[in-house]
Amino acid sequence: MKKQLSTYPLRLPASLKTAVVEISQADGTSINQFVTTAVAEKVSAMRTAEFFTGRASRPDIEAARRLLRRSGGQAPDPDDRLEN
Repeated sequence: MKKQLSTYPLRLPASLKTAVVEISQADGTSINQFVTTAVAEKVSAMRTAEFFTGRASRPDIEAARRLLRRSGGQAPDPDDRLEN
């Protein structure tokens, strides 16, 4: 399967580009890879927020109550407990 790529000329303030160069060099990645990852993270965060906003607008209180009243499963393993 061939990936479809497109190019986009990006203009950044010099100080921001300098920071991107420093971070990507320290991380051992290219500027392109850094910017692509940053954009993907932002898109993911925005879509997640949209998803939860949509879910919040149509709550099913009775379904939540049924979930809370259901019988539990197995007790947590001793290794799953946090130390105080």
